[in-house]
Amino acid sequence: MRSTSSSGAPPPLGCCRTGPVFLTDRRARVVLPPADLDPASGRARLYYRRAAECFETATAGLPGGPWTLHQLRHSALTHTAEDGANTSTLLAYSGHTSVASLARYARVSPEALARWQEGRDPAARRR
Repeated sequence: MRSTSSSGAPPPLGCCRTGPVFLTDRRARVVLPPADLDPASGRARLYYRRAAECFETATAGLPGGPWTLHQLRHSALTHTAEDGANTSTLLAYSGHTSVASLARYARVSPEALARWQEGRDPAARRR
């Protein structure tokens, strides 16, 4: 995991790209929707409350921790915005319908804003 960003967001997950992030200890014994299963292990998604407990325990020793799943959501949106996603993409990704509510979640750091502005500077592009 990366360290805390300057915006105060928790670090993003570096290992998971698809499927559930928080999994049970055993394979699922009942038929579940594919989105609730890890295709590699067959293990099922944890319930939100248990996942929140596990995440807070796992992040307790990190700087600024323990972190919550809600803060992880903020972090995901912030990193997506810092990576250059436009407003329409961020709204769709987050499920928000209002730019005002999205702005409370995605807080781009001053460093990321400076990088973005530098890339759009016509004088810098001519050099």
